[in-house]
Amino acid sequence: MTPSQHKKETATKTLKRGLFLTLGALLVAVALEVFLVPNHIIDGGVVGVSIILSYLFPLPLSAFLLILNIPFLIFGYKQIGKTFTISTLYSVSVLALGVHFIHGSPTVTSDFLLAAVFGGITLGLGVGLILRYNGSLDGTEILAIILTRRLPFSVGEIIMFFNIFILGSAGFVFGWDKAMYSLIAYFIAFKTIDLVLEGLDESKAVTIISNNAQDIAEAIMARLGRGVTYLYGKGGFSGEEKEILYCVVTRLELAKLRQIVLDYDPDAFVAVEHVAEVMGGRFAKKAIHP
Repeated sequence: MTPSQHKKETATKTLKRGLFLTLGALLVAVALEVFLVPNHIIDGGVVGVSIILSYLFPLPLSAFLLILNIPFLIFGYKQIGKTFTISTLYSVSVLALGVHFIHGSPTVTSDFLLAAVFGGITLGLGVGLILRYNGSLDGTEILAIILTRRLPFSVGEIIMFFNIFILGSAGFVFGWDKAMYSLIAYFIAFKTIDLVLEGLDESKAVTIISNNAQDIAEAIMARLGRGVTYLYGKGGFSGEEKEILYCVVTRLELAKLRQIVLDYDPDAFVAVEHVAEVMGGRFAKKAIHP
């Protein structure tokens, strides 16, 4: 297989992806029809525009979700690839069907704050699952990917601009109090998406520069069970050759690692960075050895 060729996905992985895309889309449908839409609270992107249009015109929300997303998929097919396009089309279709069948079901709460909070959480869980399994529900993301190649703005900045306009429009349609509740729901959904994508067990990448690098590395491997990588550098001021240690630990192991470094070299330089995801290697949970 050449570097430009795409490795064919196994049937098991395709089935797993399909199941999680389905679950994610159904969670979003529940968030919309049970919490948000009945209380006139909207989301950003195409979903938000669809909610506003379904309120203003005699077409159901499910129809607008399909009608507004399909042109983006057709327009962006070459930019985002076949797998992403199919996954997104499938997710949007399941969402539209879910919204259609759930529509008219009893609302859980008429309290706007509760609706915004729990609607945002449910929405974020659903969207997070879909993003994690290579899909999307929002055509504005596709448009942003295309526009960022022609404009001096990032994808995130373009999406933020769209959503400010959409959430602002909700103020004119549903009232400014509902627009503020929509902003709360959007923020909660955004944070929940991060939680789904990154997981609860945060990882930290640690870089250590010390004259006792070998002793520290051996202690980390023996007491934490973590692999350590040696990097080699040169001091900018001293010109001395330096051994640099790099390892990844969980958030709970970070305090123990700091103590190990202090035990062997109180003057060591330690830099800690957040890691969004860890794959492969020897990274696995182990007991923190004394």
